[in-house]
Amino acid sequence: MLAALASCATPAHAPPAPAPAPAPITIAITPPPVVVPALPRRAPVALCDRGMVAPGPDGRLLGHFPYPETPATTLVPAPAALGDDTCRVHPAMLPDLERLIAASNVDPTVAGQLRAVSCHRSVPLQAQTFCGGIASGRTQGFRDRAWASAPPGHSEHATGYVIDFGTRDGGGCPDADACFAATPVGKWLLANAPRYGFELSFPAGNKQQVKWEPWHWRWVGSGKAVPGALPARRVFARANTLFPAAPMLPR
Repeated sequence: MLAALASCATPAHAPPAPAPAPAPITIAITPPPVVVPALPRRAPVALCDRGMVAPGPDGRLLGHFPYPETPATTLVPAPAALGDDTCRVHPAMLPDLERLIAASNVDPTVAGQLRAVSCHRSVPLQAQTFCGGIASGRTQGFRDRAWASAPPGHSEHATGYVIDFGTRDGGGCPDADACFAATPVGKWLLANAPRYGFELSFPAGNKQQVKWEPWHWRWVGSGKAVPGALPARRVFARANTLFPAAPMLPR
């Protein structure tokens, strides 16, 4: 009897296997292209009493962007350790500049060697620098001169955020020369200046039609939260978008 009942019982079934998890869906997100707003067409600019030059559609004059001049009353003296009592800089960059100098002075490879070659330049002084190179015959015209020097009103130096650095021990390398990159100070700046908010405006191989300047460093702050960094970054935003600095600080 029991055997008969057992034979009539419904056989046990294994629980159904769980359905396989759906494969993850991968969606490729392409970052939007960088859009640089067009500038209003600028009128031709008179240069050096030698003629008129028309800015390009991106606002550059002979490869250089226009920059506002920081008033002399806003500028402050650079630290005396840089060895140039005429050097004036924007006050926002002073704390980082002091930290950079202090860091260089505790590195035995460059201690006491860092100095300033050129800091803020007024528009009239830039005109003398630019036009003087043409009048001397060292260059063959506006385009040739602009490869090494910005026209007045178009120099980053006018902002007060820029320093041309040099070394007290150049080993025969003159100021503002490509050989500066091979000096201990030049190498140290390339490795360390970004930590203190500085970036190289005109790196080797840049497409801005400006020569490589391993001595020319602009301050934009090591981060957006650094006091004064955002105004500095706005000043150089267009240049950095079209022709990135290298090394360049994250935006």
